[in-house]
Amino acid sequence: MKFNIIDRENWVRKEYFEHYLQQQTTFSITNEMNITVLMENLKKQNYKLYPAFIFMVTKIVNSHREFRTSFNEEGNLGYWSEVLPSYTIFDKKTSTFSSIWSPNGSRFSEFHSQYEKDVEEYNGTGSLFPKTPIPDNHIPISMIPWSSFTAFNLNINNGGDFFLPIITGGKYSQIKDEWFLPVSLQIHHAVCDGYHASVFMNDFQRFADESADWL
Repeated sequence: MKFNIIDRENWVRKEYFEHYLQQQTTFSITNEMNITVLMENLKKQNYKLYPAFIFMVTKIVNSHREFRTSFNEEGNLGYWSEVLPSYTIFDKKTSTFSSIWSPNGSRFSEFHSQYEKDVEEYNGTGSLFPKTPIPDNHIPISMIPWSSFTAFNLNINNGGDFFLPIITGGKYSQIKDEWFLPVSLQIHHAVCDGYHASVFMNDFQRFADESADWL
């Protein structure tokens, strides 16, 4: 992983960054994404939705520098060359969860295989973070499959300087012959605006519609 330092004084976003950092402004957007085509393709390949969701989200974030902008351990502002997914897995016996991470794969089949290995190894450990060390360049991803929602907020306040996106999916539902998945994106206004949130949602829909190309 590589962390690229941003020259804050000459950064095109300097005024916006300083303003919203001081205000500690974060916001979220939730959309019901049409996953009809995705669900059909997953069924054909006998794949699960959750790892596909994780894969899609990570691909989108890695396609846009704004979603990879962060402070590093030394307090420098910059952006990661790549981020990894840190996602939750549910323990049915205790109704608790663990947060684990998996390396990225260039193809979904590679990621899905690694996902299944990690879930099998770390589920049921009784630990919140069983897989260590946790890489600094990770983004939090989760899914609440028991309930749908029209809005969702999950705020991380590490001194108010957590800039990486937080992505949450909900319970998918069927309306007539189509399937819809609520997807919530939580971001810091210092590094992202409504435009970037819209880019994320549009990219997600495109990935879902073109899922036959990457599954």
